[in-house]
Order: sequence, then C-alpha cells, then structure tokens
Amino acid sequence: MKTLIRLEITRTLRNRKFMFFSVLYPAMLFSFFTLGTSRTERISGLGLTRVAYLMTAMAAFGAMTAVLMGNAERIAREREKGWVRQLRLTALPGRGYVTAKIASAATVSLPSILIVLLLGATTKGVRLDAWQWVGIGVATWAGSLVFAALGVAIGYVASADVARPISMICYFGLSLLGGLWFPITQYPQWVQTLAGYTPARPYAALGQAIELGDAPHAKDVTVLAVYLLLFAGVAAWLYRKDTRKA
Repeated sequence: MKTLIRLEITRTLRNRKFMFFSVLYPAMLFSFFTLGTSRTERISGLGLTRVAYLMTAMAAFGAMTAVLMGNAERIAREREKGWVRQLRLTALPGRGYVTAKIASAATVSLPSILIVLLLGATTKGVRLDAWQWVGIGVATWAGSLVFAALGVAIGYVASADVARPISMICYFGLSLLGGLWFPITQYPQWVQTLAGYTPARPYAALGQAIELGDAPHAKDVTVLAVYLLLFAGVAAWLYRKDTRKA
C-alpha cells in the first residue's frame, strides 16, 4: 500500500497543468473577490472582516478544486484503461486503494491552501496569531480529505465522460451552498440551516472558527467525519465489489 501511495503522489505532482490550475486558481479568485474591499469591512452576524472570511473560504474552495475535480475524472479514466482492474487482481484491499487516492489528492491541496493564506497575510492585511495561521492551514487541509474521498467515489461509480459533469455539479453546488463564494449570512435562514448539514459549510467553518480565536465546533467536525466515513466507505465497497467480479 505504501508503494502505491508514493506512486500516486508522484503521478499527481508530475501533472503540471493540473497542478498549475489547482494551486493558482483559488488564489486568483481570492484576489478578484477582495478587489477594492476595505480591510476593515465586517460581515454582519459573523464577527469577521469580509477579507478574512473570503480568505478561509477560498482556501477551502481551492482544496476542494484540487481533490474533487482531480480525483473523479482521473480515476474514471484509469478504470477505462484497465489500470484499476490490474490493481484489483492484486492483494490490495479496498481501504488501501482509497487511502492512496486520498493521499495523492491531499498532496495537491496543501500548496493551494498555503498560497491563499500567504496572500491574505501579505497583500490583504489579515492579522492573526501564529497558532491561528497554523490551525487554519491544518484544519483546512485535513477537512479536504472528505472531498478527496467523494472524488474517489464518483470516479469509481461513473464513466470518464460522466465523472466530470457529476463532479462539477457537486463542486459548484456545494461551494455555493457552503458560502464559499458569498457570505453565508446573505442566504435565507432555512438555507443556512440546511448548509450546516452539507460538507462544504462545516468545512469552511473550521477555519473561520479559528479566525475568531475559537476551536472548530464539535458539530462541524462531526458532520465532516460522518461524510468522510460515508464517502470512503462507498469507494472501498465499490472497489471490493469489482474485485469479486475480476
């Protein structure tokens, strides 16, 4: 399993076009959305400045870009080319396959998170304590594993032609519902309540709680943990199901 994890990470890092898009795209969006925004403008009801809110939101969005969009289509194409079938003929367990894919995706998500945080600190005037910067980076990176697992599940259940539109729907739908592009307080109360039980809103809330000097809320952590177990479990089950057919 360790060998497969190293192989997957190496293959991901060699994809320069994907790395460029995944790393720079969220940073460009963060710069665009905060263009002309006052550094002191606060979002009513959240206690955060608009710049600080968008910094953690775009860090989360960038990580989602890397792990969800990259995993789903790539895995679907690997299935069509026969690579996954070859792995199924080995003794590799389902959890090993899923772990390798999640690990490779997590490798890509970290640079995109760090660049957005660096922009926030150097060009947007966000001022936080050292532990908060570290906490936001770690929490956002760890939370991205949920979407990496979702990408694996989509890639294993859909064909290459279908995996991209499915992942795009999930990607943009979850981003909008999670308040990653616009402050969540702009939505009706019932939408905010619903968003709290989808993975994107609790994910963004991890970093925003740390920005306020608090620990991530237990409810947000629990929701993300449930989704991680669900998505990873489905992906591993699909892998084992195909193994029995091989």
